[in-house]
Amino acid sequence: MHRYLRTDVLRILRITAQQLTGWEKAGLLSAAEQYSFFDLLQVKKVRDLRAKRVPARVIRDSLAAMQKQVAGMENPLLESGTFSTRGRVAFRHGGMAVEPLAGQFIMDFDTREQQVVSAKVSPMHAAATLSELFAKGITLEEDPNTQAEAIGCYLRVLELEPNHAAAHINLGTLYYNRQDYKQAEVHYRRAVEVDPRYALGYFDLGNVLDETGRVEEAIQAYRSALSLAPTYADAHYNLALAYEKTRQPRRALQHWRAYIKLDTSGPWATHARNQIQKILGADGLKVVFRRK
Repeated sequence: MHRYLRTDVLRILRITAQQLTGWEKAGLLSAAEQYSFFDLLQVKKVRDLRAKRVPARVIRDSLAAMQKQVAGMENPLLESGTFSTRGRVAFRHGGMAVEPLAGQFIMDFDTREQQVVSAKVSPMHAAATLSELFAKGITLEEDPNTQAEAIGCYLRVLELEPNHAAAHINLGTLYYNRQDYKQAEVHYRRAVEVDPRYALGYFDLGNVLDETGRVEEAIQAYRSALSLAPTYADAHYNLALAYEKTRQPRRALQHWRAYIKLDTSGPWATHARNQIQKILGADGLKVVFRRK
């Protein structure tokens, strides 16, 4: 079985070492130096929940509650579908959606409304799960020769669960990397329609809008990402670039400064510091910012 190094996980999932270490310290993940693709899926699910601003304590307590409710379930993140609802964690299991902290099923009678019904969770018997398909997609997309198969996996996930926001994000990224920006935008927009609190979705949407020359729209997308996740370093970085493109250096300065507080070293931090010095050195800005 292929193993991923810790540095691979950071690169593939676009997270920082500080984020991964923080989730480990919070008890959401076990510390490791090598990962299977199922481990990679688990980290991705934690990342997606935290991007939606679900507190680490709520995630941890929900996992423990789910294990107690379902006999034999060792890892709810891998053995069931996961999504956020009202700032809490719910799991799709046995054809139902359950919120374990409340001990309740969420039954989808209609795509527009949900009814909450108390019930016990029944065992899941399906051989192929959404999690397995999704994890297979993650593995396949790493190899350029199997990315078409990865697209097939994610499309199959969406056949089974059309509102699978993370599958939309991953499909969007595959299309983006192929420079199929039209399809990328479709899936990024669908992800934020499914879950308006998905900061990563707004960030990726901003990237495709910027790439296709709609910089003002990209700015709004990055701002949406930051309204949901104020410490989203990459969103600060890209927003600063977008403001520079639209000749708004003072606004860019604000986000360059925010970025270097979140990423204190490395080439991107160096570039951000250089831009700060460049902006402060420009006529008309020295006095304004020295007063601050």
